[in-house]
Amino acid sequence: MKLTFSLVFLHILMISLWASAFPVIQIGLESFSPQHLAFVRLSIASVVLLVIAIATRMRLPDIKDIPLLLALGFLGFTVYHTALNIGEKTVSAGIASLLISTTPIFSAFLAIFFFHETFGKRKWIGSAVSFAGVALLTFSKENFVHSANGILLILLAALAESIYIVCQKDLLKKYGFLSFVTYSIWGATISMLIFLPGLGTDFLNISFRSAISVIYLGLFPTVIPYIILAYLTSRVGSAEAAISLYLTPALSFFLAWLLLKDIPSVAAIVGSIITLCGVLLTHSKRRAVVKKTRFTIQR
Repeated sequence: MKLTFSLVFLHILMISLWASAFPVIQIGLESFSPQHLAFVRLSIASVVLLVIAIATRMRLPDIKDIPLLLALGFLGFTVYHTALNIGEKTVSAGIASLLISTTPIFSAFLAIFFFHETFGKRKWIGSAVSFAGVALLTFSKENFVHSANGILLILLAALAESIYIVCQKDLLKKYGFLSFVTYSIWGATISMLIFLPGLGTDFLNISFRSAISVIYLGLFPTVIPYIILAYLTSRVGSAEAAISLYLTPALSFFLAWLLLKDIPSVAAIVGSIITLCGVLLTHSKRRAVVKKTRFTIQR
């Protein structure tokens, strides 16, 4: 399908909102703990989605599907956001976005296991190249142990997101994109109630910019891009809708420099380029997997 101005605009808006989440998370972490930031962000998103659900008369999920929805919400949002936030305490926003872009590689590995997909030479080489880039990113930091822990946590977030992607197929087909994401976020918010203690202390010490950041995270990167992606998927297909998301790390690096004055080292830049090349190599000619598992990348 030929891309119209409106479709191009929606692609740009979706990428921009998701890319902005990584530096804005670090602003939120100035006043919130990683767990509380994730909880407040998802709570705001849940309220917005509740309004949308009422306005659109969204159907309720079947009781038999609730356990799986809760499990996927826990992995795709609770684990993802908590691990990402903790990781961003020691890893820059740009590198964090790049590490999350390895999600398709984990998804490919999981698709082999769940759907018996083949994994050709190109994909194995791409995976090796990508993780070589991750290794270079790890060793590029002066405080190796500290940064390595953060990188591992962000990779855990990518893995959790991958499981969420691969296991969503049947529910996504049954409920549709927006409803499925809504149920997942609600389930994740419920599971994050364990982090409620101590939240009041964070609010007492919150700065103005941290308050704005958490509201922004809940309203924009957590909700709007999913609505856009649902629309784009219906218009151009899941593969075409998702491929533009590989521009997200580059924009995240720019926004991190603009908002946080975060300038990556030469080694970090080289490692980032290697990692992204590996991801692109792995994802190329991967239409079969994309068709079987709807592809979403969260921010």
